[in-house]
Amino acid sequence: MSRKDFSILLLLAFTWGASFLFMRIASPELGPVFTTELRVTLAGAALLLYALLTRRKLGILKHWRAFLLLGAVNAALPFTLICMAELHLSASLAAILNATTPMFAALAAWGTRQEKPGAAKSAGLIMGLAGVGVLVGWSPLPLTGTVLVSVGYSLGAALCYALGGLYASRVGAGLSPLALAAGQQLGASVVLLPLAVIFAPDHLPSAAAVYSVLGLSLICTSVAYLLYFRLIASIGPVKTVSVTFLVPVFGLIWGVIFLQEQVYANTIAGLVIILLSVMLVNRRVRKPEAADIQED
Repeated sequence: MSRKDFSILLLLAFTWGASFLFMRIASPELGPVFTTELRVTLAGAALLLYALLTRRKLGILKHWRAFLLLGAVNAALPFTLICMAELHLSASLAAILNATTPMFAALAAWGTRQEKPGAAKSAGLIMGLAGVGVLVGWSPLPLTGTVLVSVGYSLGAALCYALGGLYASRVGAGLSPLALAAGQQLGASVVLLPLAVIFAPDHLPSAAAVYSVLGLSLICTSVAYLLYFRLIASIGPVKTVSVTFLVPVFGLIWGVIFLQEQVYANTIAGLVIILLSVMLVNRRVRKPEAADIQED
C-alpha cells in the first residue's frame, strides 16, 4: 500500500468514525429514518452536482436497478439500523460493534462461494463473538431488552455492510467510484422516501442536529464513499477492509471528546478482542509456490 493510499485509508477512518458522533446527536431529534433520508439525499445531491460540474457521466439511469438494491442494502438499511441503535447506545459502543463487519463478510463469502473456514478463521469468529459478549455483558450499561435489541440493530447493520460490500464488488466492475457513491446514495434516498414522509418530525431541529446532518451527509457520506470506492479500485477490497481496524478507534475518540462518553475496562477489552478476531478472520493463507514444492 502506497503512502497516498494509506493516507486516504486514514482519512476514511477519521470521517467514518465521526459519523457515529453525528448520528448520536441527530437521531434522537429527527428520528432514525428521517435522519438517514436526509443523509443519503443530501449526499447523493452533492455527488450528482459534483459530477455535473466536472462533466462526469455516471450512468445512473442505465444501472438504476443495481443502485436501488445497493442503496437499500449498503446505505438505507444499515444507516437506519445504526441510528436506531444509537437511541440507546453510546456512539463509541456502536462504532466498536460495527467493527464486526469483516466477520460477517467472511461468513457471507464462505456461504456464497461454498468455502470452508480454516482453523484460524473459525477461531477468529468465535473470538469475535466473545468480544461482543465482553463489550456488552461486562459493562455498567444495564442489560435491558431495549439495550440488547439495540445491540442487535448494530450487528444487523454490520451484516448489511458485509452483504453490500460483496454486491458492490459484483456490480461495480466498469463503474467509477463517483458513479457507485452517487448511485448508492440516490438509490437509498428513493427506497427510504415513503417511510421518511411517514416518520417526518413535527418540530424544527436544533442547530446541533442541523450541523450533524450536514457533516453526516457531506463529509461522512459524500466524501467518505468517494474515498471508499477509490480505495477498492486502487488496493482492492481485502486491503480496504483494514479501515475497520481504525473506524472504532476514531469513533471512541470522537465520543469521548464531544459527548463526554465514559470509557470502561470492558470497552477497551471488547475493542481489542474484536479487532484481533478481525485480524484472524481476514488472515490470508499463503499458498505454496512452485519453488517450494519439492519432489521426494
